Amino acid sequence: MGLLKQKRAVVAGVANRMSIAWGIAQALHEQGADIAFLCLESNLRRVRKLARELGSEIVIPCDVQKDDHIINAFQQISDAFDGKLDIFVHAIAYARIEDLGGEFIKVTRDGWNLAMDISAYSLVAFAKYARPLMIASGGGSVITLTFAGGEKVAPGYNIMGIAKAALNMSVKYLAYDLGPDGIRVNSIGPGPVKTLSSMMVKDFDDALSLVSDHSPLVRNITTEDINGAAVFLASDLSSGVTGSIIKVGGGMDSVLAPSIPHPALKRLGNRNTSAESEK
Repeated sequence: MGLLKQKRAVVAGVANRMSIAWGIAQALHEQGADIAFLCLESNLRRVRKLARELGSEIVIPCDVQKDDHIINAFQQISDAFDGKLDIFVHAIAYARIEDLGGEFIKVTRDGWNLAMDISAYSLVAFAKYARPLMIASGGGSVITLTFAGGEKVAPGYNIMGIAKAALNMSVKYLAYDLGPDGIRVNSIGPGPVKTLSSMMVKDFDDALSLVSDHSPLVRNITTEDINGAAVFLASDLSSGVTGSIIKVGGGMDSVLAPSIPHPALKRLGNRNTSAESEK
């Protein structure tokens, strides 16, 4: 018997087979959950094809920047799942490519607002409309995805780090608001893992090398590692866990390790400016 038998789940953010969201959807399905998908209109055909592999025909286009799209999406979810929902997975993040890499200080106001709206506020908007469906089901689990760049500087991550910081605090406030309804809100914080979007981040290969060389597990994490954490948070095994970031990074967060060299060193000619060198 699967851990999620007869559970109803929505996964938002699948774009392709490399998406972390797709791996999570597969894992939830393997544990018995019925899956519905929310995606961009431009990804609709691709996601429908993937959804059929899990026996799902529920694929709903949704632009998270438009409230009417979200309201319509949840009406369709309610119709498909008889007014009940147990699991919602938020795996949505976006920033303009010109706002990644280089100096963070160059981010524009429009770039800031866009990243925050799509990457952080969308969780709040989804939770608002998932709430009554989860109450009708006797409670539920909301899961999102964050990254260490929301807590510490990850060179090149830039505006996405700010958006993830906002997402992290949104998880805590939502957990506080929704806890009395029996709804848990948590986040998974994976270490660097290859997806189409992550590979656009400057120095991403350096981050992979850092984890594989310095983490306690001495390896990079896999999508299976992330999927396992998602199943745990979606299931009753995590009934007492809310407002938390479950870090899936091979223990890298517990180790003081060399960081990626500051990009300004190239401009400064790698000169040593430490107090020791000036003695």
